[in-house]
Amino acid sequence: MPEAQIRARHGWAVLALLLCWLVAPAAFAQTFEPLTILTRDGPRAFQVEVARNDSDRAQGLMYRRTMPADRGMLFDFGRVEPVSMWMQNTYLSLDMLFVRPDGTIARIAENTEPLSTRVIPSGEPVLGVVELLAGTSRRLGIRPGDTVEHPVFAKR
Repeated sequence: MPEAQIRARHGWAVLALLLCWLVAPAAFAQTFEPLTILTRDGPRAFQVEVARNDSDRAQGLMYRRTMPADRGMLFDFGRVEPVSMWMQNTYLSLDMLFVRPDGTIARIAENTEPLSTRVIPSGEPVLGVVELLAGTSRRLGIRPGDTVEHPVFAKR
């Protein structure tokens, strides 16, 4: 290949990398919202990403390798119905809190298996699911019947 062609291709590659570097932070910017779980032992505060549409719910926490202990994800289904979750392409073991429309926790699936396609059912109709790092529920005393405070679960 002529040297001029090699330089031209190299220039385009550098330009493409530069554009990715400039655009990527905006494309992958995460916004967090406060969420509190009222337990018998007191309130537990988290910052959560909220998945409000099909695309965000389908992506969830897939491909993430780390997450701070005070972070999580809230899946807002927009209507009350039985839901099922799975861990395909999810590297982090999670606790899944299935939440009724009034904010009470219906069920907790603890220590879910990373990368599994096993279906994890809500067990009853719910409005949302909160995902936290595995072991968080046990460590902080979060139990079924506790209340999740977030605008998604505002009095309906």
